[in-house]
Amino acid sequence: MRVVVQRVREASVSVEERVVGRIGAGLLVLAGFEAADTDADLDWMAGKLVRLRLFADGEGVMNRSVLESGGEILAVSQFTLFASVRKGNRPSWSRAARGEVSQPLFERFVARLVAELGKPVPTGVFGADMQIALVNDGPVTLSLDSRAPE
Repeated sequence: MRVVVQRVREASVSVEERVVGRIGAGLLVLAGFEAADTDADLDWMAGKLVRLRLFADGEGVMNRSVLESGGEILAVSQFTLFASVRKGNRPSWSRAARGEVSQPLFERFVARLVAELGKPVPTGVFGADMQIALVNDGPVTLSLDSRAPE
């Protein structure tokens, strides 16, 4: 499982010009899955995201998590995180899990985020053509991979 996470002041996701998910300050999480991902990957990633210290404390140091800061999480499924550009210039998506595998993984991942965060986690629409609007705060952007935790 791979994610790109951005600390945001606000973010929203729209489908056909209709906002389907919106948050204020918090984390925008773009999540990609491969067929080999398991519940252990989902658990690790959800726990890590909720506890990452990316928000400023009273002295301006990134010492607080989204949980501690009272922030929100917007989660969007994104198969393109498993693109391979090793050969040629056209990305290959062969490592990305097919929809029938990745959709249940994404739904279970969101459920884990909800449990960890203790509040609803808005999402995009799985498989839809989505537009994401955000105000990146910092900017702070990280990529995480459950198979290569650094």
